[in-house]
Amino acid sequence: MKNNKKISFEAYQKMASYYFNEVDEKPFNAYYERPAILSMLPDVENKKVLDAGCAAGWYSRWLLDRNADVTAIDFSPKMVEMTKKRLQGRGRVLKADLNNPLDFLKNNSFDLILSSLTLHYIENLYPVLKEFNKKLKSGGVLVFSVHHPFMTFSYFKRENYFEVELLEDEWKTTKGKVKVSFYRRPLKEIINPVVEGGFTIEKIDEPMPTQKFREKSPKMYKRLTEKPQFLFVKAVKTEKIEK
Repeated sequence: MKNNKKISFEAYQKMASYYFNEVDEKPFNAYYERPAILSMLPDVENKKVLDAGCAAGWYSRWLLDRNADVTAIDFSPKMVEMTKKRLQGRGRVLKADLNNPLDFLKNNSFDLILSSLTLHYIENLYPVLKEFNKKLKSGGVLVFSVHHPFMTFSYFKRENYFEVELLEDEWKTTKGKVKVSFYRRPLKEIINPVVEGGFTIEKIDEPMPTQKFREKSPKMYKRLTEKPQFLFVKAVKTEKIEK
């Protein structure tokens, strides 16, 4: 288990510059995941936002360009470096692991927490959702995306849908082949931690890819119109979690 977790850390260290230079225009990111996330966000002007798992900082820059007060965190030092490079002195960028308490952040201080394709790297979602609750103001919004449980179950040909398990995949990048590990879990193990974390779910989405995606990758476009890749959740803090 520890070795597999180390794989993901080393993978994102290796892919930091790749994310910075190339991922912005990849169809799955630019024309599928990001339009869905952006459609769920509330007005961010003058709002305090935590970008939890900022990678190379695309969302952080988008938020700052719309006058949000942004704190960005990531577990990879090189991703933190890329985010700082992208933001050019704006915002607050810190190295932090969501597996650990976010004690360096003030409780009840954020209006919005955004977490893009990050939570599937966390084995136990209950503590991190409760931690998000602590950091949000009353009525604060959480928006996140994760691997869709249907995708991870079917694509990786698993036998037991209900099992939470660590999987390993190999990505082809311009940095070479990179091994990445992440957790797959049933739908209830994504939704229940949100509810038990003191949130009311406002929206769950399984969106269609955009027309631009179709132009860039017709074959993958057809697949996504039949089989979802990511799951999107918008929730509001309605209960204060003390522990």
